Amino acid sequence: MNDPTTIRRLYGRRQGHKLRQGQAALVEELLPEVAVPETGPVDSQILFGDDRPIELEIGFGAGEHLAAQAAMRPDHGFIGCEPFLNGVVAALGHIEREGLENVRIHMGDALDVLERLPDASLTRAWLLHPDPWPKARHAKRRFMNAGPIALIARKMKPGGEFRFGTDHPVYCRWGMMVMGQSPDFTWQAETPRDFLERPADWPETRYEAKARRIGHEVWYFRFRRI
Repeated sequence: MNDPTTIRRLYGRRQGHKLRQGQAALVEELLPEVAVPETGPVDSQILFGDDRPIELEIGFGAGEHLAAQAAMRPDHGFIGCEPFLNGVVAALGHIEREGLENVRIHMGDALDVLERLPDASLTRAWLLHPDPWPKARHAKRRFMNAGPIALIARKMKPGGEFRFGTDHPVYCRWGMMVMGQSPDFTWQAETPRDFLERPADWPETRYEAKARRIGHEVWYFRFRRI
């Protein structure tokens, strides 16, 4: 079956409203300073100049979760991948306001970064509230597919953690199926509370807050790399 690793195409819009002057300045001045190199290998030394644990967020939205995680662990390096320009601008705002020096941004497909990371280099990765593509014929567009999950597994250290959150029942069932078929991860849940209640070190995103406001259930999945 085709999936994002073989299709290699981003769907949806890349930019929303026109950027204000200050936002445009962030893109012109700050983004080049924190951008992941466009080509070549990507590792801790290249990104941060030292050897530190690396964490990755796939599709960070407006960057509030990415920024909160980076603030909690300033000794770790964080890579955020997001193809939507306005989301990147929002994340740059967090970086500037909060003085975050341990975040690097890739405006594009997370697969482009994952493929260039050294094997067994990630300590944690997140996929939070991805586009569910609920129609069956669009299932191949979901990031949660065998190809991307196998790639994450290859790039993650043994004992590393992959976190997945969604409020969409189709994606919830699909994600459980895909992860259940993966030989590389084990689900950490022992009781229903473990996937129905957000862990204390899992900051709320605006997408989650919106889902709660309109009455959606939200599921929180934690998988350990074997």
